[in-house]
Amino acid sequence: MNKQEIIASDHLEANNVNSSIQLGLSACLAGHKVRYNGGHTKSRLCLDVLGEYFSFNTFCPEVAAGFGTPRPTMRLIGNPESPQLVLSNDEATDLTAKLVKGFEAKLTELAHLDGYILMKNSPSCGLERVKVYQSNGHPHETRTGGLFAQALQKKYPLMPIEEEGRLNDPKLFDNFVVRVYAYHHFREEVLQEPSVHKLIEFHSRYKYLLMAHDQKQYRQLGRLLGSTKKLPLNELTDLYFKDFMQALSTPASKQNHANTLLHILGYLKESVPSAARQHIVETIHKYRLGFFPLTTPLTLLKHYLDQYGSEYIKKQRYLEPYPEDMDPNRKNYQ
Repeated sequence: MNKQEIIASDHLEANNVNSSIQLGLSACLAGHKVRYNGGHTKSRLCLDVLGEYFSFNTFCPEVAAGFGTPRPTMRLIGNPESPQLVLSNDEATDLTAKLVKGFEAKLTELAHLDGYILMKNSPSCGLERVKVYQSNGHPHETRTGGLFAQALQKKYPLMPIEEEGRLNDPKLFDNFVVRVYAYHHFREEVLQEPSVHKLIEFHSRYKYLLMAHDQKQYRQLGRLLGSTKKLPLNELTDLYFKDFMQALSTPASKQNHANTLLHILGYLKESVPSAARQHIVETIHKYRLGFFPLTTPLTLLKHYLDQYGSEYIKKQRYLEPYPEDMDPNRKNYQ
């Protein structure tokens, strides 16, 4: 492997050596000097926060295509639905095929990943809002995704994919990480040896997380599992996985979280005194109104569930969809 190939593609181990979750990562975000100007955009959020739990497979499609570092800036031109990649100072040469040739083989090697984090605004890696320029030099109002990002989404439509910059929004961070763990769990717990029993067991553990994200889709998934005798197992599994990931792609609202917490509280009706349950209800209501963060009613509820909850409710992934201390607000990475 030559030096350019090493820069284009690399593997970063998680600080937690027990992590079995691997994410793809734009190489510049890992600190590799692969940007057009020979620099990088090292992400401390990725490396210092997510890096404690995930290992990263880094890749730069532009370097893999042989464009070199440093290199002239490039941009997309033409039709936003099928743009062309060109040099910013020389639009006569179409570089689209060269870029695609640089990453098409790599795409087939990414099936083991549980998610991907991309660099924003890049004509190759930008997930959305990438400018496509008209012949008059002005960008179209319609924005698009970079060429590698679009190919990645097409190849792995269910894989959680996000731009690094958007992960600084706590809601988007939470939604992305929830989807990464869910995607990993489904592939590990169902797809390795599919069965109707495993599908139902998986659905049972994700019941309340689904309820918090999309109640309509949660009910639809329940009906789908009720039709197990009508569909071949492989078709049932594929349909469930598709609808499941689609449901989680909708960030959970305060209203849905509050309703879900109240449903879970019902499991303590016979074991926790009325006064304590009323205090939990009031805390949930204050969370719904914005006075408390979600962790306040959730921590209070988990305190009682740990003592009095059934094994079924304790196994609900809603209670801890990912490690609690993964919250970036607790990390001094900025």
